[in-house]
Amino acid sequence: MQRREFSLSAATVAAATLGGTMALSPAAQAQAKSFQEGTDYLLLDKIAGTEAPAGKIEVVEFFWYSCPHCNHFEPQLEGWIKKLPKDVYVRRVPVSFRPDFEPQQRLFYVLESMGKVDELHKKVFYAIHVEKQSLTTADQVAAWAEKQGINKAKFVEAYNSFPIATKTRKATLLQDAYKVDGVPALGVAGRYFTSGSVAQTMERALLVTDYLVGLARKGK
Repeated sequence: MQRREFSLSAATVAAATLGGTMALSPAAQAQAKSFQEGTDYLLLDKIAGTEAPAGKIEVVEFFWYSCPHCNHFEPQLEGWIKKLPKDVYVRRVPVSFRPDFEPQQRLFYVLESMGKVDELHKKVFYAIHVEKQSLTTADQVAAWAEKQGINKAKFVEAYNSFPIATKTRKATLLQDAYKVDGVPALGVAGRYFTSGSVAQTMERALLVTDYLVGLARKGK
């Protein structure tokens, strides 16, 4: 799909592609000693900014709460994160391919600012994909947050604040730097990019990410 032209039809195509690809067996994983640039991952023309602490390798997950593939990928990502070495730093970045994505961008960053991501991140996915709630406007996300026990006035104040606006703007700039054209997707060390469409499946994309972390660790 083309950047900024994310649509339900494109998501349907992606679902068919992901669903029709065979998952890698443990034996295949063991044999995957290396991956190829241009086939399994892309090398950025310009190094993107990172926020990882000194001595750590950053992995960025680009996502959209309303994306069914991101919802499906979340448990896989969580399992992968739990097994990461201590020198790997993971951060989530909500994308905005269209203006109507911004309320969910702001929702994530407000939850982050309140220390509520661990508690409510999965609940946002559940609300959208299981309960079929529409969380696409500022009023809708504020009402949802209030139902989760967050003071609505404080949520709205944070939602409209300069720091949250700055974070959403930086998130969009980062997605542009990585040339993200669909989600979920993964960026590594400000230098490498992979996704389900590039690596064939998101399971395989995680294996590619492990490989790219190794390259970054070696300074390659």
